[in-house]
Amino acid sequence: MARIFLGGTCNNSTWRDDLIKKLEVDYFNPVVPDWTEEAYQQELAERETCDKCLYVITPKMTGVYSIAEVVDDSNKRPEKTVFCFIGFDQGLAFDKGQAKSLDKVGVMVESNGGKYLKTLDQVANYLNSSI
Repeated sequence: MARIFLGGTCNNSTWRDDLIKKLEVDYFNPVVPDWTEEAYQQELAERETCDKCLYVITPKMTGVYSIAEVVDDSNKRPEKTVFCFIGFDQGLAFDKGQAKSLDKVGVMVESNGGKYLKTLDQVANYLNSSI
């Protein structure tokens, strides 16, 4: 069975829970209670071995490492890379400048050969039908 890496925003964002309910494929969720070097090494291994590497960015994002990961993967593994950003998350929203910048990241991912999708429903449909 296919396996999907669920990368992107953490910080108690619920996008993973929402998406997992819609998936018909196996997945790796890198969110753990205690982020350790071992957890980081497992994440790196999963990014290498999973069939698709999904990155969902929401306004609950506080760091930018997930953006670096998706761009890195779109260069190294474009056929496996899927990007989506969601404008609203539990009362938070991206401003126009942030949304425009994230859209440009999506366009970059797509121009590198990856997939840029706009909603979790699109992500679920794509992942369920493409593997």
